[in-house]
Amino acid sequence: MGQEVHVLPMQTIKKMQVHYQAALTSTPAGAVFRAKTPAAVITAYKSGKVLFQGSSPEAESGKWSSIPAQPGQKKTIKKTASYAPEQSLFTSSHIGSDEAGTGDYFGPITVAAVYLDKSQIPLLKELGVKDSKNLTDPVISKLAKEIVRLQIPYSLLVLHNEKYNLLQKKGWSQGKMKAMLHHHAIRKLQKKIGNAELEGILIDQFCEPTIYSRHIGSEKQTLPDKTFFITKAESHSIAVAAASIIARSRFVKEMDKLSGIIGQELPKGASSKVDQAIAGIIRANGHDILNTCAKTHFANTAKATKYL
Repeated sequence: MGQEVHVLPMQTIKKMQVHYQAALTSTPAGAVFRAKTPAAVITAYKSGKVLFQGSSPEAESGKWSSIPAQPGQKKTIKKTASYAPEQSLFTSSHIGSDEAGTGDYFGPITVAAVYLDKSQIPLLKELGVKDSKNLTDPVISKLAKEIVRLQIPYSLLVLHNEKYNLLQKKGWSQGKMKAMLHHHAIRKLQKKIGNAELEGILIDQFCEPTIYSRHIGSEKQTLPDKTFFITKAESHSIAVAAASIIARSRFVKEMDKLSGIIGQELPKGASSKVDQAIAGIIRANGHDILNTCAKTHFANTAKATKYL
């Protein structure tokens, strides 16, 4: 899997938009359209740049790159390094990492990294290890205990709310926090497994790999060899699925602990139900207590005022 970037005339981009009408998906900021085909994801930007990214980007880019550019508009092709793994990695000995709590107003961010020897993959599949988003919290808790019982090597980091809010005020984005948590969890696990067979490291992609590298590079860290990124990695890699279960299980435990400290159940997510809970907490305990249990820069903090 790789990438190609072309600069094309806006006239061509409009033709592409019509051509891919049936394959259009949500359009990111600054883009004219985004479409998904079996060969590639095509994102056309208002600047004239068109990104082809997928298993066969050239299959799609070739349909358009032969069209002459308009006078004064340059056409370029840039191939970039691929961070996507080969399919064989999913059945090999590898590390997978995932996180929980990033979209929740209340509670910490938890990140787990799991090492699976290829011989252990069938067993975890048989136990029912899969994407934690498709499992209930009680099942997740049970599976997390099984993973620990089987002595599967893992590392787990928790970024508590006080530290989260402090870093946010220092200018850290949540993306940088997640990148550093993944990086340190993986490094800790690498030390734990020593010289065990390791075909690669797979991170559930939450940002572009180049941005991830920039985040850890700003703290004088470098990407380990054979590190790969893919979206929805937990649906491909049992190691990532196991990491998502461990991270989610710890997040749920931390939420239960915080609920006991605050004196009321803290809802998950960031819905209007959360806004109402915030108002109740402020009435009972004052505004400052949010720093100990919430990601205070979320919009929910301001939204809660209408319930006060």
